[in-house]
Amino acid sequence: MLQLNPPLPMDTPKGPALAHFLIDYGAEHDLCWVCFQDETGECWTWRNRDVRAPKNITMGRRTEERRGKVDLRVAE
Repeated sequence: MLQLNPPLPMDTPKGPALAHFLIDYGAEHDLCWVCFQDETGECWTWRNRDVRAPKNITMGRRTEERRGKVDLRVAE
C-alpha cells in the first residue's frame, strides 16, 4: 500500500475523485486506487481499468470522454 502525497485527481465511474492510496496485490492483479469522491465524500476503491486521469490540456488529454478498452495487439 502506498499513500499518495499529494493525492491525485482521477475520473471514476462515480465522477471526479481524489486518489489517496494505491494498493498493489501483485503481478496477477489490478492496481486498486482508494479514492474519495468529490461530490459525496464517499470512499471507494477502484480497479486500475476503471479510472482515468482527468482532462489536462498541457499533457495532451483534451477530451473528457470515457475511452473504451485499448487494443494492445501488435499489427501483422
